[in-house]
Formats: sequence, structure tokens, C-alpha cells
Amino acid sequence: MAEFDSLGKTLMILGVVLLIVGALIHFGGKIGFGQLPGDIHYKNGNFNVYFPIATSIIVSIILTLLFSLFRGR
Repeated sequence: MAEFDSLGKTLMILGVVLLIVGALIHFGGKIGFGQLPGDIHYKNGNFNVYFPIATSIIVSIILTLLFSLFRGR
């Protein structure tokens, strides 16, 4: 039964991560997330390129902290 406990814990962590990512996607534009001063946006006529560098770094830091909190238990 220990493998089912591990699977349940993994699914709960994945659910929390998906909830946070979904909230960031939904509310991100309203709180300025995704439009940070390190994000690159290039627009030329009908051609748009968006590189969310600063946003990616912040998401990476948040996910690293979350995973490190749940890894020790």
C-alpha cells in the first residue's frame, strides 16, 4: 500500500501546481504578471513574438520552492 500513498501524494502536489498555474494564467493579466520588465515583446506589422523571460524565471522560482517544501515530507 506504500506505493499508493506515494501516488496519492504526487497527484495532490500536481493538483496544487496545476491550480497555481491556472490561477496565474487566469488572473495574470489583471495583476501585471506576464508583462514584467524582463519580458521581451517584438511587434512588426502582423508578426508578433513574445519571450516571457522574467515571468519564466519567477514561475521557476515559485515551483522550485513548492517542490522543495513537499519533497522533504
